[in-house]
Amino acid sequence: MSTAAAPLEIGTVRLVVNDLTSVSDFYARAIGLEKLGGDGTTTRLGAGSRVLLELTADRNARKSSPREAGLFHTAFLLPSRADLGAWVHHASETRLPVQGASDHLVSEAIYFADPEGNGIEIYADRPRETWRGPDGKIKMATDHLDIPDLAAAARAKWQGAPEGAVVGHIHLQVGDVPTAEGFYRDELGFPVMAHYPGAAFYGSGGYHHHIATNVWNSRGAAKRSPGTGLAGFTIRADQPPAQTRVTDPWGIEIEFTGKN
Repeated sequence: MSTAAAPLEIGTVRLVVNDLTSVSDFYARAIGLEKLGGDGTTTRLGAGSRVLLELTADRNARKSSPREAGLFHTAFLLPSRADLGAWVHHASETRLPVQGASDHLVSEAIYFADPEGNGIEIYADRPRETWRGPDGKIKMATDHLDIPDLAAAARAKWQGAPEGAVVGHIHLQVGDVPTAEGFYRDELGFPVMAHYPGAAFYGSGGYHHHIATNVWNSRGAAKRSPGTGLAGFTIRADQPPAQTRVTDPWGIEIEFTGKN
């Protein structure tokens, strides 16, 4: 269930952290991301040869507030439901502190956070032909997730993030949704695929969403001040625009890259 068929997709999410060792070890242990590069202050983690997460250390960085604009969660998409089922067993065996789990109709998702409070989702998509209702629109919900049924889908023991795992979407906290729509839809070219109260979901190429924006914790938030948490992210594009670096209305840096 790759998002690669879309003209635009999420590439790498960049976070600033106080404790690089603790946070990078967590992503390796909890999700099975591999270290793909870095230096004394930066670690790049991913699956296969693809970098999904870049962590930069700043021990003196201000601790960002959960009510600021910034990251709601980074969502790691696994290639199959069987992979997610195997991860469920891994999470149970390692006593990972899960915060929530939902059946979103288009996907099955489990939520938790890294040691510095950066939100994480790990999920698998349902078949694309099931995403739309009779009216042709994508239908999303937040329903109870049948964890035992999902765990039963496992076909092998979890061996770490499999080849083909990607950042399926990034979910952002913003100050207001209309302004976010004006930027992510009108300027970056991600059509709005669905709305929740206080949130909008944007997807390229018919995908249910590559980006989401909400005001559930951050209504009225101003532009971000330097601190821990989200520094920016990349968008992989079939045809990157002439202006490859932009900043959203809340100071989140976005870089367009090619897919090759």
